[in-house]
Order: sequence, then C-alpha cells, then structure tokens
Amino acid sequence: MMIAVTGATGQLGRILVAKLKEKGAGDLLALVRSPQKAADLGVPARAFDYDSPDAAALAGVETLMLISGSELGQRERQHKAVIAAAKEAGVKRIVYTSLLRADSSPLSLAPEHVATEAALKDSGLAVTILRNGWYTENYLASVPAALEHGAFVGAAGEGRISSASRADYAEAAAVVLTGAGHEGRTYELSGDAAYTLADLAAELSAQTGKTIPYVNMTVEEYAKVLEGAGFPAPVAAAYAGFDGAAAAGALHDEGKTLSELISRPTTTLAQSVRLALG
Repeated sequence: MMIAVTGATGQLGRILVAKLKEKGAGDLLALVRSPQKAADLGVPARAFDYDSPDAAALAGVETLMLISGSELGQRERQHKAVIAAAKEAGVKRIVYTSLLRADSSPLSLAPEHVATEAALKDSGLAVTILRNGWYTENYLASVPAALEHGAFVGAAGEGRISSASRADYAEAAAVVLTGAGHEGRTYELSGDAAYTLADLAAELSAQTGKTIPYVNMTVEEYAKVLEGAGFPAPVAAAYAGFDGAAAAGALHDEGKTLSELISRPTTTLAQSVRLALG
C-alpha cells in the first residue's frame, strides 16, 4: 500500500515521514514542489504543486495524506484541486489535517477547512479528518524575541491553549495512516494540558533564569507589533486575530483523543520550551 504525503518537506511533513518510517511503512512517497529538497527524506519524491496538482504524480498511490496548504485564502481552491486529482488517479483514501472544531471555530482559518472537509465528504473516497489543535511551536517561535526584549507579548489574555507539538500530531497521523478502522472518522486533537501565555512566559522565565513577563495587548496593538517585526499587514492582522480568538477559548479543548491515539501523554509545555531553548 503506497502512502503519499503532500508538503513532505514542510515542518509537519518532514516529521510525519520520519514517523511513518519508524512504523515500518515501507512504500512511501513524498509529494513536493521541489523533489531536490526532499533528497534527505530517504523516500522517493515526485513533483506536486497544490496550485496545479497532476494526477500522474499520484499513480500507484492508495492513501494520500493531504497536509493543508500554507497559503491562507488559497487553500479551498488548492485542496479541491488535489482531491480531484486524487479521484482521477484512483486514490482510495485521503487523510486530511483540518482545524480543531473547524465547524464551530471563530478562527479565520476555519472556513477553508470546513470547505475542504465538505469536498472530501462529497468525493466518495474513504476519508479521515484530523482536526489538529494549535501547534506549541506556533508560540515558541516568539521565544527569541521574548528573550531579546525581556517580555513575551500577545493578545490571548487569559485564554487557555491546549496545544501539542508537531511531533505529537505527526505521530497521530502516522497511526491513522498505518492502522485500520479510521475511515469515516473525524478526530478532534489537542494537547492534554492547557496553559495561558502567562504560564508560557513563567515557564520560559523558570528555564532561563530571567524574568520574562507576559504583556497582554489588544489585538490591534499586537498586530502593530507584528508589523514592526516585519510581517505584512494582512498577515500580522491574521496572527493577532488568532490570539484574540484564543482569548475567547478557541484553542482550548478538554479532550484526550490525541494522547489516546498515540498511546502516550502529549508533549508538555515544559518539554517544548526546553527543546526551543536548545
């Protein structure tokens, strides 16, 4: 059974390929824009572009891991094109990385995921939806700036965030891709223990021996900070908006489905901070 992974050279894709190899999934295929960049993955690679997916690149593929694209505002169109190419190529099953509670989430990311889920359900293929919660790394990317400026800034207020590491989510995907009984299922996936950004700042302080407070801002103020850091205005507004949604509970979940799937606790905040600090 050939398993193909889209976006295999991306942050999640690379970890997933490694997890699949660990599980002994021998017939793997990396689908990437530039096969040369996939040489270090240790699996065959074919050129594959979300903007113009070629069904020929999916020849022989039985299960397609569709990792959602990174171009906000383009993903509904791109994902629908990938699904159409998969049907044309005779793919039997698609596993898709969606968003936690996509059908009720206030996050601006949600509509494209909802549209993709609907397209998958209308495709006639066997489908598994992995509704991934927030990646802890999304926040840890701000650690260098926090250390430089002596504060961790954001707009999430006291919102609790049930994030998990990319490795946790990749492992869950590998379990689903190599296991049986997952067809037709939608999994809401999140970390075991929720935290606030003040908790994250406290953990960062504890591990560095420096006082790194959390400074809460309005969404508009935080967007300006992100613009000052070099983000284009629309991207800064979107990222700040994610924090605003987090303040209202959009990233909080009490389920333990992720740890149940991977048969271990999810990576703790302390572990993730330790890894981020090197």
